[in-house]
Amino acid sequence: MSLEEYKGVFIFAQQVDNEVSSIALELLGKAKDLAQDLDEKKVTAVLIGSEVGGLTDTLAAYGADRVIVVDDPELKDYRTEPYAHALASVVKEFKPEILLIGATAIGRDLGPRVSARIHTGLTADCTQLDIGDFPLVAVPGQEDKQKHKQLLMTRPAFGGNTIATIACPDFRPQMATVRPGVMQKIVPIEGAKAEIVNYNPGFEKNSCYTEILEVVKQVSQVADIQDAKILVSGGRGVGSAENFALLDELAEALHATVSCSRAVVDSGWKPKDLQVGQTGKTVRPKVYFAIGISGAIQHVAGMEESDLIIAINKDENAPIFDVADFGIVGDLNQIVPLLTRKIQAAAAQK
Repeated sequence: MSLEEYKGVFIFAQQVDNEVSSIALELLGKAKDLAQDLDEKKVTAVLIGSEVGGLTDTLAAYGADRVIVVDDPELKDYRTEPYAHALASVVKEFKPEILLIGATAIGRDLGPRVSARIHTGLTADCTQLDIGDFPLVAVPGQEDKQKHKQLLMTRPAFGGNTIATIACPDFRPQMATVRPGVMQKIVPIEGAKAEIVNYNPGFEKNSCYTEILEVVKQVSQVADIQDAKILVSGGRGVGSAENFALLDELAEALHATVSCSRAVVDSGWKPKDLQVGQTGKTVRPKVYFAIGISGAIQHVAGMEESDLIIAINKDENAPIFDVADFGIVGDLNQIVPLLTRKIQAAAAQK
């Protein structure tokens, strides 16, 4: 493999029902940063589907300089085989140096299959991406073997108990699936246009093709915490599932959404969809209440980018106070109801 042939930062622009997924726009934002660090001029989005040409302007507005469109009736709904064939064919034809895919249900199925077909590595569920040297620290006496401008892919490992930084120095493209919510979209550029490249590798049905008999859509009964402007998040310190009623009342007064830490999910008090942290979801609300949460690094990694963090904990030495903008030391059973009443009274006066 000649590594010099591989150039540019590509992202898989996931779309569902002909609507660009939010993760695609987040990846474009990060791809712009990576391309700048690599002195690359273009970021390329790979758009796969059927009759999806109308989505290219959206991708351009969020940073795509070029959009490779693979449009075919076989790609109307996501199916593993035709999508893997489409994306792997794009990689073989256009030879990107970096390929980013969202760590969604689709991306987690698609990414490993593509990486296997093109014989490269894949780092899954990344929470941070940087351009740097590998190894991170040169081995004494082997400084000449240190490789520069590598994609450094950081992800939680061992159940979220440690952080691993991984590189793929000897194969291309460097591939990663990226957790939704951890990268930031750019401010959309009004009127932006991208170079459009139409590419179709051809599709022949084989024994791996599946047939979709029916699509059943279910509306989730749990709010998406990644969309919330205000989050009231509880940890083990809340004490019990029943005691979350205090947080529910505060959230109602604030028109907020309730979320939680991993310990709460492990205890069976709240569903996994509400978990914030490395093994849960990454959130960026305008206000984040951390109530009864100690502030372990695994949780902080999922909420530290919040605009304003307010912590309530009876332990004055809790690590959460190190990242909080405002902290209250005391019994949440007394503080939270008092705070709720104050907010309700202020709302009543308006």
